[in-house]
Amino acid sequence: MVKVFINGYGNIGRRLASALSKDKEIGLVGIAKYTMDEQILKDLKNKFDVYVPENLVHKYKNSVSGSIREAVSESDLVLDAAKEGDGYSNKINLYEPMRKPAIFQGGEERHGDIAVAEMIHNSRVNYNEASGKQYIIQGSCNVSGMGKVMQPLIEKFGDEIQRFDVTLVRRWADLEDSKEVKDSIQWDKNPHHQEDVKDFIPHANLYVEAFKVPSRMMHLHQMVVRFHSKSPPKDQILDVFTKEFAVAILNTAKGTADVRMKAIELGFEHGDTNMVHIHQDVLRVQGETLKIVYSDDQTGLVIPENHLLLQSMIMRRPRPEAIRKTDGLFRISEKKRILEKEFG
Repeated sequence: MVKVFINGYGNIGRRLASALSKDKEIGLVGIAKYTMDEQILKDLKNKFDVYVPENLVHKYKNSVSGSIREAVSESDLVLDAAKEGDGYSNKINLYEPMRKPAIFQGGEERHGDIAVAEMIHNSRVNYNEASGKQYIIQGSCNVSGMGKVMQPLIEKFGDEIQRFDVTLVRRWADLEDSKEVKDSIQWDKNPHHQEDVKDFIPHANLYVEAFKVPSRMMHLHQMVVRFHSKSPPKDQILDVFTKEFAVAILNTAKGTADVRMKAIELGFEHGDTNMVHIHQDVLRVQGETLKIVYSDDQTGLVIPENHLLLQSMIMRRPRPEAIRKTDGLFRISEKKRILEKEFG
């Protein structure tokens, strides 16, 4: 049994905890909370062991299991889901001194003085390369989604593809976030997503623009693929994705809210579909140009990706076996069938 500690309990940490607690191969040491109040402790008391910074242990000694440092020491692997940007300090202050492997989330640095990891993981592209590594970043939801769509196209059409141009239309906040959704469309002057994707698909001719819009429902990506000659027809493009894990093909959804609210109505845990959804009705082919529009399940997409990465990194499990394990835990293939029927 692999002992795992989740260092952080925000949108990602909460989802990781609920999923991993159901995996009988994983012993969940507990979760970390950096800010605390009595209501949080009451909510978590009968769910998970809670660990806090050392300076808060005495204050909450009757309600917590110990310090974050103690939890890291007990673990075989840490899933770092702390506040974005805190990964580097956690690495140098906790993980490296105790020689504990760690998975970081997509907001952390891959390059420069505060880089946290050796590689960015995408289960569709470089799953096998993660085996035995000490520190890895799990790509963000946008980066994970691009890999799931780009890699099957590259494998099928290879040198026929000239370039990818991707526009990321990003949601402002998750449904459960309390922060204000501003009535503004904002652009990212230097989106990290382009370099992140090129970390695991280095030869792709890729250009990315990113915009944040006032929505909580999902991300939406428009991917324009230019071929050297005529683009393959629509049915051939769709065939590429028919059997792809965690990629659904929908036809009648009119917007991201349709998909999100259907997932909530159907009782999907956390309202997550855990996949990307190619919208067949707005797939376009003209001359040498293909346009694919797909919605990306924001936070929910990276949770099974973390589970797959854990299996490669620590368990060194072959990818097909890992997919079966993750699929059993998250019901992704079942959700895909349901959504494709609902929006057929």
